Amino acid sequence: MSRKNALLLSLLSVVIIVISFGFGYVLGIVAAPQDPAFASVEQAWNIILDDYVEKDRIDADQLSQAAIEGMLELLDDPYTTYLDKESYQFSFGDLEGKFEGIGAVITVDDNDQIVVVAPIMGAPAAEAGIRPGDTILEVDGVSTSGMGLYEVILDVRGPKGTSVSLLILHSGETEPVEIEIVRDEIEVDSVFLEMQGDIAYIQISEFNERTNEELSPVLEAVDAANTTGIILDLRSNPGGLLKTVVDVTSRFVDEGLLVVSIRDNEGNMEELKANKQQVTTDLPMVVLVDSFSASGSEVVSGALQDYGRAIIVGSTTYGKGSVNYLQQLADGSGIYITAARWLTPNGNLIEGEGIVPDVELELEGYEAVQWAIDFLHGVE
Repeated sequence: MSRKNALLLSLLSVVIIVISFGFGYVLGIVAAPQDPAFASVEQAWNIILDDYVEKDRIDADQLSQAAIEGMLELLDDPYTTYLDKESYQFSFGDLEGKFEGIGAVITVDDNDQIVVVAPIMGAPAAEAGIRPGDTILEVDGVSTSGMGLYEVILDVRGPKGTSVSLLILHSGETEPVEIEIVRDEIEVDSVFLEMQGDIAYIQISEFNERTNEELSPVLEAVDAANTTGIILDLRSNPGGLLKTVVDVTSRFVDEGLLVVSIRDNEGNMEELKANKQQVTTDLPMVVLVDSFSASGSEVVSGALQDYGRAIIVGSTTYGKGSVNYLQQLADGSGIYITAARWLTPNGNLIEGEGIVPDVELELEGYEAVQWAIDFLHGVE
């Protein structure tokens, strides 16, 4: 099965939460390269500055930016990108669960098109008719063809009360439609609980700074309700903060068990293990996933699957299993670069592969929830 060539740490929020597809977000300063090959680059730079006939046309800042963008383009990685000074400063959206924008998570698909992973329930994007799987063709009349993910994010995000016009091709349709959306402040409750008789249905929309804290009263309520099983819905969950992902997984597996391994470009491995949480559960579980379950949600479902802690149901997940770092350059600009890969406790690579469910299920919406309820009740 071919997989999408994938995204938001952890997430850069646009309202469009993007560090979600790349958590492992770290800030650093890039030092000058020591590779001998750089000598030719430096030599070319000096030749241009010293010898080009029309010196007044040379803009050193633009020349530097073009050189960096050229190097990054050669990597052909949709999650490695250049941010100019303004974009770098603007990129410090947080994962506190509150931000200004349209309220949608986006990514890049195999065809280098900008695709909506999921609109946030009740946010402007959803209210305006944006759907999962929609392709964003234009932003304010400018084509997204050839644009990087973060270029689109920075064009779409903006302050409350301002508007943005998107040319959208809905999934399964042939004619695009123009949708104007007024940006707003969006506050997201990432954990939702609904009791279905003796079964607890828990939906986690993303893994932000508040998610693990929100989960505590939910699990306490589950325990008090004499619950016999849990449905954990991670469909269209784009990921989030790595620490939160580990903390949430720790609610369902024993302390000290490996949650995820991180492999860097030299093969070094870092292991992140389940930690002590005040409220945990060992109830039987079904985890619902789909092709838009990405990044952190793949780490959670992969760990629960490897330990046989839950049955994973739905379709193969997105396949975003890379760690991205935001590194500042000397002039105040920055590079968001893919630097490591995630592996499940059993050593399975997530990037480009995704999590293959234990049960392939074509049912969507509440029909999939009902299937999970029947399964937990032992109904054939």
